[in-house]
Amino acid sequence: MDRPVWAPEGVDMQHPSPARMYDALLGGSHNFAVDRDAAELATRLVPDLPRLALSNRAFLRRAVRFMLDAGIRQFLDVGSGIPTAGNVHEIVHELDPEATVLYVDIDPVAVAHSRTILAGNVRAGAIEADLRKPADLVAAVRETGLIDFDAPVGLLLIAVLHLVPDIDDPVGKVTALRDVVAAGSYIAISHLTSELRPDDAGKLGTNSVNQSKVGIHFRSKDEIVALFEGWDSVEPGVVELPLWRPESERDQHEKPGRSLGMGGVAIKK
Repeated sequence: MDRPVWAPEGVDMQHPSPARMYDALLGGSHNFAVDRDAAELATRLVPDLPRLALSNRAFLRRAVRFMLDAGIRQFLDVGSGIPTAGNVHEIVHELDPEATVLYVDIDPVAVAHSRTILAGNVRAGAIEADLRKPADLVAAVRETGLIDFDAPVGLLLIAVLHLVPDIDDPVGKVTALRDVVAAGSYIAISHLTSELRPDDAGKLGTNSVNQSKVGIHFRSKDEIVALFEGWDSVEPGVVELPLWRPESERDQHEKPGRSLGMGGVAIKK
């Protein structure tokens, strides 16, 4: 299999990556045949899956705008994935060109492409780090100089915690990041859920669909709420993605009552 010029040396092209599958569902071009095949198989089983990807992207946009309105001027996007139209730094810099954004991902393709897009942008950057090792992640973030943990941060954990199994203590990983950020910081989390459509969640969680080295863990609403432990929830709390402060009909990519994703925003007081 030939390696595309945009793919870093040594990248695994034999197994699908959640970040690259998500890119494929959004119609992106930075994915491999194995990612497209996995995304196509998943879509055959759950035909509205691409709408979930769009719904998640719209939630990210609204959450970032909410934080900007609240005065946040630095954003840490952990599990950022492969940049597509409407990247966090584009949303942020449209309002405040001096605000800072740091993307963090474990996938070298996502990091390499982010760095290409951000070349010459001194107010944004991208690093490779693992959410499952929060101390190492925080140390790497500090080294960039883009995030000041003594000032409020907008922490984005969008469609990443469902890649962290229970054995790796996802609540503990969020808590470790909460302990580092200053009071007045916000967090936004979106997460795949089995709450409303357990049968479809089961289909997507099977090994035949999820052939990546990283497992996908659908969680109940209560389990997603638990991820916000120690944070003060912002209304309307943890809800289906299209129901979190929709701005217009264009945010209704999924029908309420049918979403496979839930999300919310909270503040550290």
